[in-house]
Amino acid sequence: MRPAEARLRPLGSDDLAALTALEQAGQDDPWTPRQLAAALADLETRVVGAERDARLVGHAVVVRLPFDAELQAILVAGDQRRQGLAARLLDEVVETARDWGVERLLLEVRASNAPAIGLYRRAGFNEDGRRRGYYPPLAGREREDALLMSLPLG
Repeated sequence: MRPAEARLRPLGSDDLAALTALEQAGQDDPWTPRQLAAALADLETRVVGAERDARLVGHAVVVRLPFDAELQAILVAGDQRRQGLAARLLDEVVETARDWGVERLLLEVRASNAPAIGLYRRAGFNEDGRRRGYYPPLAGREREDALLMSLPLG
């Protein structure tokens, strides 16, 4: 039996507990409840959630900047990966950035995160550069480079 189709929707302050639980379960370096609450309250930030069977199973955070937008986070619960949810969330983020009328959608990603880099490349993002040693060490690893990527929208 196939799982129910996930529903995408904007998240608000009422979703803070579910968003915090998703972050805590799915990340080595999760956003804090305070950071999540600030994103949910910020008028220049959109937080999109993916729900399946009344459970929050993914989210994306995009911020509007003066000329660009920045994808700050995208996360899918471990048991929900490889089902196209990240691509659907990314499509929603791209549409949001287009609706805002910005020139580019920017992001940075750990250089070792091959699945995410593949997702972004398939969506048309180009690699613009690298920040050496940008990410702090996780799970005993060394500091890690960030790849800077962008998608032209104009």
